[in-house]
Amino acid sequence: MPKALITGITGQDGSYLAEFLLRQGYDVVGMVRRTSTINFHRLMHIQDKITLVNGDLLDQISLIHILEEHRHDEIYNLAAQSFVQTSWTQPVFTGEVTALGVTRLLDAVRIVNPQIRFYQASSSEMFGKVREVPQKETTPFYPRSPYGVAKVYGHWITVNYRESYNLHAVSGILFNHESPRRGLEFVTRKITHHVAKIKLGLAHELRLGNLDSRRDWGFAGDYVDAMWRMLQRDDPADYVVATGETHSVQDFLEEAFGYVNLDWRDYVVQDPRFMRPAEVDLLVGDASKAGRELGWEPRVTFAELVRMMVDADTKMVEDGGTPM
Repeated sequence: MPKALITGITGQDGSYLAEFLLRQGYDVVGMVRRTSTINFHRLMHIQDKITLVNGDLLDQISLIHILEEHRHDEIYNLAAQSFVQTSWTQPVFTGEVTALGVTRLLDAVRIVNPQIRFYQASSSEMFGKVREVPQKETTPFYPRSPYGVAKVYGHWITVNYRESYNLHAVSGILFNHESPRRGLEFVTRKITHHVAKIKLGLAHELRLGNLDSRRDWGFAGDYVDAMWRMLQRDDPADYVVATGETHSVQDFLEEAFGYVNLDWRDYVVQDPRFMRPAEVDLLVGDASKAGRELGWEPRVTFAELVRMMVDADTKMVEDGGTPM
């Protein structure tokens, strides 16, 4: 039975990846930080099937101890300060976790067992002020936020350790991927959660920033499959993972509100507080390399994704549940 470590297992991607690896017959270990609040709601349905261990990307000794104790075959580094807006108010912390945290984990692999296969969660935010459309593996990076800058560091230190120490270390440059498990701070989930509340008469307004920003939105459950496929190849390489379609925030609003027979213009208010200091206007990925070499392609369409999220939020609000 292969054994995998997932950092960031309590997040959206971590929970979907844990489910996926369990179906593949893996022994799944998830790393979590010690905090005053326990946040395992995305894992409750599989918590008895996985092992959770305490560790922190800010503390390399804890990482070394975990790798020595559990002897993993694969590591998926999904942990990060991952909310772009927060990276402007916490730029140093974002750098410590999202950038230097990758170095600490890679160095722990180098020290404990260089045969471990390592996956780094890179991001389309690295492209930022895009130099070409669509973006592919060779597109130059031009990040537009402290988060994007930190992800560029994490990406290149992964390449550096691969080439310097012959590690099987790869990066997945994932474009925006959403699901009903997305945090409420992200615009997609903010929209679908408010659509549910407005439809049920529990809210009357939704405040957003730039409605013209365009993103390549896919389903997180599809994207964790690509992560796993990258580590199954004998030749380590980096891959863009995307749908190849771009939609604006306004497109998302139209799909979500239209699904429940409402007009978004009656409820949405643009609020300057939610505008980014430096905006990323157009992200759309070319995942043809992943298609050719990994046999991967997205299955869930944009419309299906939006409706899935609206349905899940509507049921949650009706049942009085706690948002993820």
